[in-house]
Amino acid sequence: MPTLKPIRQIAHFLLLALLVGLGINTAIAGQGIAQYGKPKYPDGFAHFDYVNPNAPRGGTLVLPNPGQRTSFDKFNPFTLRGITAPGIDLMFESLAEGSADEVSSIYGLLADDIQVAKDHKSVTFHIRSEAKFSDGSPVLAADVKYSFDTLMSGKAHPRYKTTFADIKEAVVLSERSIRFDFKNDNAELPILAGTFPVFSRNWGKRPDGSMIPFEKLAFEAPIASGPYLIESFKAGKSIVYKKNPNYWADQLSKPLNVRVGFYNFDRVLYKLYSDDAVRLEAFKAGEFDALVEYRAKIWAKGYVGSKFDKGILLKKAFLNHNGAGMQGFAMNVRRPIFKDVRVREALGYALDFEWLNRQIFFDQYSRINSYFTNSDLSANFDGPRKPTEAELKLLKPLKAKYPQWVPDAVFGPMPAAPSTKPPGSLRQNLKKARELLMHAGWQYRDGALRNEKGEPFRFEIVEDGGFFLRVISAYVRNLEKLGVQVDIRTSDFALHQKRMNEYDFDMTTVRFQDSQNPGNELWDRFGSQAAKEKGSDNVIGVQSPVVDALIDEITKAQNREQLRTATRALDRVLWNSYYVVPQWYNPTHRVAFRHEMRYPEPPLYYSAELWIMQNWWKEESK
Repeated sequence: MPTLKPIRQIAHFLLLALLVGLGINTAIAGQGIAQYGKPKYPDGFAHFDYVNPNAPRGGTLVLPNPGQRTSFDKFNPFTLRGITAPGIDLMFESLAEGSADEVSSIYGLLADDIQVAKDHKSVTFHIRSEAKFSDGSPVLAADVKYSFDTLMSGKAHPRYKTTFADIKEAVVLSERSIRFDFKNDNAELPILAGTFPVFSRNWGKRPDGSMIPFEKLAFEAPIASGPYLIESFKAGKSIVYKKNPNYWADQLSKPLNVRVGFYNFDRVLYKLYSDDAVRLEAFKAGEFDALVEYRAKIWAKGYVGSKFDKGILLKKAFLNHNGAGMQGFAMNVRRPIFKDVRVREALGYALDFEWLNRQIFFDQYSRINSYFTNSDLSANFDGPRKPTEAELKLLKPLKAKYPQWVPDAVFGPMPAAPSTKPPGSLRQNLKKARELLMHAGWQYRDGALRNEKGEPFRFEIVEDGGFFLRVISAYVRNLEKLGVQVDIRTSDFALHQKRMNEYDFDMTTVRFQDSQNPGNELWDRFGSQAAKEKGSDNVIGVQSPVVDALIDEITKAQNREQLRTATRALDRVLWNSYYVVPQWYNPTHRVAFRHEMRYPEPPLYYSAELWIMQNWWKEESK
């Protein structure tokens, strides 16, 4: 059972930007920019501290399908429909690269100069003359504008339009200079402008010069500037990427600092397996090199045997400082049954985390008690205290204007998730749940929990695969004690993603990975407009003017203290609205790998899958 859910499918450039929490501060020009003060690395730095600049290059990295993806039907990662081939992000680059050991800095990649306007209303990038696409054509400002305009159009996934909504337009200044104008003074926008993927205007061009519509691009190989090309593939089963022998960054007279120690393999091969059990046995049989494990029980008991005893296979939990964010059973508040906040709060009392952690998880997890867990941005980072004066300056006017959207509990100490630790107990928690349900108009009669119309309280929990069933079943048993009727439905990854994109579910497990510096991605996750657009991360369906106002405050923050204040205020509102039954987190990445694999010291903020792909190397047996 995947006791930590993989993040919902998202292009890696957005994921890395999210993990390192990117932003900008004052007017500045140079290779790098930072949100607060100066970037860690000066112009002309040799390489990032967290890479091995002398890592051997060569060999083939073989990986399994990430997460629950068991097939693929396209190479275009930027459209809503379909399942993208794993590893396709190896083909794309952006104007700048984020640093994984800083909260808020980026450095030029395709761009060799970044200039932020004094009024913070625009940012200008100059593109390196050496930067080339995989077809040998130069990367020009017109290509960057084409990429941005395409992502902002109805042809691409709606997520991009939401995330980059405050960027007014991209203006070509010269062949290799482009300026992004902003709608307002949003401190994150210069970074967002530097971190979207760039691709050629010729991607999808037919031999006769006509263009395949972008939204219909499927198995047409991307024309982009990244270090790898597609060598071969078997649709839905495997894909091989080979290092581009003419990769532009490898042709420079001096190594490009943001690429030193990156992408050390000649080839990257992904093999797709039908389920987690088959994948684990394939790893033990030596079919691939590394595997990130999300299931506590399997990590504790599955990675054993003679090959582990002999050191042929290894396992290690790597610490990270990522914001753990929120993972939990999310209620689709578009459904009438979840409209009442008392109902949502009641359902949280039925989850017995302490029992699950003891009986199923081998005590590997801690309880999530915030939407910004494992971060100083959490409202309970300093304990269950009341809002600060700065937080109250944001919350009180919103309470006066939108009283129904600001729970009274927001002004008290941040409550913890329900617990069964003594003196608490499941029995006491279920009693509280019954009281809440009764006040919401639900009472037990005729063998079920019913409303005044006699309709039973019944809903469906959907999951992508069956390995979460033991956890769900334990939760459902407690819900049944309240008279709640629950149906459990599992499906393959493709069908599950389709249902999520169309919000066709009652309850499901979500994982919102958070950065140490959240920003515009919150519009896609909790913004009212995103709730109305298919395919957004706002699967919950949050449509709150208070949440919108607080996200606006977060994106306007000019320093860390303002960001902390606004984020903690948002945390209080979301937490006390009970949209999610919070689950658990572990501040490590659990990785199993072959003994030939080598790695540098991990950075502070990283995805395990990306770290393996980008910074590991292989020491071939003598």
